[in-house]
Amino acid sequence: MPAPFRLYNTRTRKTEDFAPLVPGKVGLYVCGMTVYDDCHIGHARAMVIYDTLVLYLRHREWQVEFVRNFTDVDDKIIRRAAEEGEEPHARADRFISRFHEDMEQLGLMKPDAEPRVSGTIAEIQGLITKIEGNGHAYPAEGGVWFDVPSYGPYGALSGQKVEHLRSEDVGGGKRHPADFALWKAEKPGEPAWDSPWGRGRPGWHVECSAMAWATLGETIDIHGGGLDLVFPHHENEVAQSEGGHGVPFARYWMHNGMLTVGPGRKAGGQADREAQDDQVKMGKSLGNSVTIRALLQTTPAEALRLFYLAAHYRSGLPFDEDALPTALGSLARLYEAREVAEAMGGDEDPDGVARALGADALNVLQLGRAFSEQLYAALDDDFNTAAAIGHALQLARAVNRFSNHKKANRLGGPVVAPALAGFALLGPALGLLQLSTEAFHEEIRQKRLPLLGLTPERVEQLLEERTEARINKDWARADAIRDELEACSVAVMDGEGGSRWRVRL
Repeated sequence: MPAPFRLYNTRTRKTEDFAPLVPGKVGLYVCGMTVYDDCHIGHARAMVIYDTLVLYLRHREWQVEFVRNFTDVDDKIIRRAAEEGEEPHARADRFISRFHEDMEQLGLMKPDAEPRVSGTIAEIQGLITKIEGNGHAYPAEGGVWFDVPSYGPYGALSGQKVEHLRSEDVGGGKRHPADFALWKAEKPGEPAWDSPWGRGRPGWHVECSAMAWATLGETIDIHGGGLDLVFPHHENEVAQSEGGHGVPFARYWMHNGMLTVGPGRKAGGQADREAQDDQVKMGKSLGNSVTIRALLQTTPAEALRLFYLAAHYRSGLPFDEDALPTALGSLARLYEAREVAEAMGGDEDPDGVARALGADALNVLQLGRAFSEQLYAALDDDFNTAAAIGHALQLARAVNRFSNHKKANRLGGPVVAPALAGFALLGPALGLLQLSTEAFHEEIRQKRLPLLGLTPERVEQLLEERTEARINKDWARADAIRDELEACSVAVMDGEGGSRWRVRL
């Protein structure tokens, strides 16, 4: 049986023991992208968090069916396509392809299903028919409206009061300000399908309800998405799904906090729905977004992943100029610790060696032996990746400190063996440390050197000149080249086999 797992449920506002409908199996639906433009790194936070959740649950032997949708019929797509003289379906298809490219560059898994609105029209109409038949919807002027006052539990997810609400949907025949569109009558230039109510297209909210139903059934285990979707989107999903099927829609609601920009406080608390001081959510409409593909030109995807996971998923996460360099530095320390541990030799009893080598060795041995339990305890407690990353960095610091002992390289192998086993868990559990050390540093070279005004070829040329200067005993020239490289954050390491170099972080 999988280990106990606890998750904060937005609907109950409590951290609860996770108990899926079928023991050992998890149905997860995550709201995906409205594909009218490229994704930014705010979107990527949600993608990485739910990718890591699936990775971890599978590592812990849960059977997970992971569904993430594409909204390819929507007002934003229609509006942007019209502005740029493009057919809406063609624009959606183009940005779905670019989304897949971005996810591949991020190193994320493919969901088990990626339903599209345009491929789920029959299910959408079927759900609307059920909602109408249960007395929670009414037709008007070629469209269909959800009758919000008819659904008593409306507002339970978000805490909203019906009498204070007004939906953004406009149109003829709407009875209550909070009522929202399930089906929209056809307009010139918009995609449209035949329906029992006339030609038209679905409203935004009912699309996800139908796609979740079509792939995972009437009741799903976990519904995930960004905190900004709690209202109105997820509130409306609950009303539609339960109003149509008459059974609970999602057993657990999981919402990630927003990536923010601005001068507000640092992340640290487990924020719920409150605004994050004077931080502002990253968004295309606000003109403060950075696309995934632009950022990955200069930053390794793994550093971006660590940046997201180093904060609790429910916290707001400020993004500034120091965020990614800090994450990259932390990632480099993890790789360095694994590298120095792998280089250590010896086959003595680990406890005896640790006692002989002193406090630093004993600390590494103790932290290494405790690491897996600490990792799992953190992740099983509301998926606390921040605590898990903290334990990993603590272990890395201890290993790196121990590596300075004059006998560590010759005798420390048994002492660091538990730490190496711990580092090996970071790949299957969190998607970190999955490269070889050389592959990691090669990626740093390719992405960071241009920012320093250098290329790998230029560094190699300078090292060849330095080697020749050393052969000719021109020590002044050799030292000058080394100083030039050091000034550009290139560290040169001389050894028996020649000189190696790395970009210093």
